[in-house]
Amino acid sequence: MYRQMVSGATKPTLFFGKPYRAGDDPSPGMGTIETTPHTQIHIWTGDPNQTKGENMGNFYSAGRDPIFYCHHSNVDRMWDLWKKIPGGKRKDIEDPDWLNSEFLFWDENKELVRVKVKDTLDTKKLGYGFQDVPIPWLTTRATPKLTRQEKSRRAAEKSVVLTPISAFPVVLDKVISVEVSRPKKSRSATEKEDEDEVLVIEGIEYEENQLIKFDVLVNDEPDSPGGPDMSEFAGSFVNVPHKHAKKSKTTMVLGITGLLEDLEAEGDDTLVVTFVPRTGGDSVTVANVKIEFVAD
Repeated sequence: MYRQMVSGATKPTLFFGKPYRAGDDPSPGMGTIETTPHTQIHIWTGDPNQTKGENMGNFYSAGRDPIFYCHHSNVDRMWDLWKKIPGGKRKDIEDPDWLNSEFLFWDENKELVRVKVKDTLDTKKLGYGFQDVPIPWLTTRATPKLTRQEKSRRAAEKSVVLTPISAFPVVLDKVISVEVSRPKKSRSATEKEDEDEVLVIEGIEYEENQLIKFDVLVNDEPDSPGGPDMSEFAGSFVNVPHKHAKKSKTTMVLGITGLLEDLEAEGDDTLVVTFVPRTGGDSVTVANVKIEFVAD
């Protein structure tokens, strides 16, 4: 959670995801709040004994489970928490297209009510707030699996086969590692505050009716990749299955400025990015991976 809420989500687009307007590609890319914790909780609370993971584990049936409403209330709480975390540019989106987006609801009097996004951003005006409780993950920064020296020693002892970037697109039917060049390195504190270094995974193509999950790690050992409790862990892509069979293509953007600090890799010219398929990897294609910088 520290990676998804704190170090990897210092800018609005990293937390919320990319903007989507009429005429845009239908799935421009989710933010950290959508992939983790939101989507992973859907999978975790779905019933693996059901054909499609019903109820929570499938898009069409999730609302049948009472936990759906608790879960989404907690996502709302995470949004509120995110805005209060010091540092970065954590604030609500100010784009008028988003603020003035409208939705229609039936109220308790069976009257149709029109609500704009900008009317829902202050929970106090809506008549509620969230209880202050201890949040252990807020200061629980991950630790590297190995020191740089230990990684170098192990790398010298074994031969690791990297997939060349020219071989992309690739199918994630196995663990794949690729070396990615960095446009800048050894940035100053001011540069980091202004722009977050991000890992951009483009052209993620998959079937919407399939349960999909793969992890992304940086400078880890491809033959024994770590998990989310390690600094090498950059994030996960997760798809809650839909009822219909349809191809979808999207992009995932992961903030890695804090990750590189943890790994003492800020001065490296390149990074080794490892894709670890967990579920449904044989039906996932990734077109490209690169590093960019985002300011908001």
